[in-house]
Amino acid sequence: MKKAKMYVDKNFVIDKVDNRLFGSFIEHLGRAVYTGIYEPDHPKADEKGFRKDVIDLVKELNVSIVRYPGGNFVSGYNWEDGVGPKEKRPKKLELAWRSLEPNEFGTNEFMEWCKLVNTEPMMSINLGTRGIDEARNFVEYCNFPGGSYFSDLRKQHGYNDPHNIKVWCLGNEMDGPWQIGHKTALEYARLAEETAKVMKLVDPNLSLVASGSSGWHIPTFGEWEATVLEHTYDYVDFISLHAYYDNYENNIENFLAKSIDMDSYIKSAVAACDYVKGRKKTNKTIYISFDEWNVWFHSRKEDEKVEPWQIAPPLLEDVYTFEDALLVGLMLITLLKHADRVKIACLAQLVNVIAPIMTRKGGGAWRQTIFYPFMHASNFGRGTVLQPVISAETYDTKDFKSVPFVNAVPVFNEEKNELTIFAVNRAQDKMEFDCELKGFEDYSVIEHIILENNELKAVNTEDNPDNVKPHNNGNARNEGGKVKAELSPLSWNVIRLKK
Repeated sequence: MKKAKMYVDKNFVIDKVDNRLFGSFIEHLGRAVYTGIYEPDHPKADEKGFRKDVIDLVKELNVSIVRYPGGNFVSGYNWEDGVGPKEKRPKKLELAWRSLEPNEFGTNEFMEWCKLVNTEPMMSINLGTRGIDEARNFVEYCNFPGGSYFSDLRKQHGYNDPHNIKVWCLGNEMDGPWQIGHKTALEYARLAEETAKVMKLVDPNLSLVASGSSGWHIPTFGEWEATVLEHTYDYVDFISLHAYYDNYENNIENFLAKSIDMDSYIKSAVAACDYVKGRKKTNKTIYISFDEWNVWFHSRKEDEKVEPWQIAPPLLEDVYTFEDALLVGLMLITLLKHADRVKIACLAQLVNVIAPIMTRKGGGAWRQTIFYPFMHASNFGRGTVLQPVISAETYDTKDFKSVPFVNAVPVFNEEKNELTIFAVNRAQDKMEFDCELKGFEDYSVIEHIILENNELKAVNTEDNPDNVKPHNNGNARNEGGKVKAELSPLSWNVIRLKK
């Protein structure tokens, strides 16, 4: 049996986890909104049209923040189209995804839904086709108490109290040629700087996210961050990162190593931020908002067949496999290990569109395989991330060298006197896992959850929603001051200890 060891010391801290690390994303794309979170004719819809079965599943995930309304969608979106009486809202051609947007669901509906699922809103503004004026008006509409044109317009729409949205994204993926209103780094940097300036004049308490590179392998990566932050540093708090991974090659060893790419991407982005920090001779630190991340590749061929100009067509409806859940678990471990700089992260997306939750129009809602590692991390991963030292055998793949068979991270929740170890066994054999704990001698194992399956391609469906499901029959135990466990082949593990 292969062996892995981990050493954890209570005094060696990475940082406290920002709860917003467990965020997600709802875009006006495919069926994320319509027949996803909102379906007035559904038998389980409430009086506002929100699907209660979906609300229950979102609450299980304990999602802390939700980014809205895009995504590529936002770069052609006029926020005014989605407020006011629904019968007066215009139907528009939505160019990013070539759909028809009815605008039945907009800002105020989103804010109502956020309250129902107990999450914080993260609003994006259009810096593709629009700019400074629309942004200041939007902040005034959402956040100003009253006595001005746009705040009084909100009151006329039935929302007397301001929404007080604190986190705002300055556009989306503006470095990408696919983006409506794509800009050079300098064009975007100047627009973002001036937009941020007026937004903060309306509400000085905003936290702003500058649009960073859409991926580590975009040719302008690094140079883009340096230029954007050179202009926006005084106004923004975060810069965004986006990453999606695939398994087109059907190579499990290489696929599960792709979280290493995510780790390198974060380190490189941090270096770019700190380069500007050094140039500006400032004490202010820019943090990372990893506001799009997931596995995405299953649905791409099907998406090419979808006829344009439909309302809520089935787009990006990846059906996730067991092996996808393992990589999602590894990506969550990576985000936690960078808790000192990654303060916001959004699993993209939440419902139907590359999502942990799937629905059928008029029918059921169910958990995809990737639902479980996110749920575990969100519910048990809040606290302080400790610095692990891991000794494990390694393997090489086509794209990666010296990949450790085991990746793991410990999170200490001082309030609850709990220590949780998240671990993924990349090996196709059982793994003997020993964890030496310093400062946790009086803690005992209370649960060992495992997500495992004999079929890498196993999926969950409406008819078989529990085909891939975790159990808590793991054998982690305390032995002589150490935690010992057998990690099943290719498995996601959650080992919980309590004082």
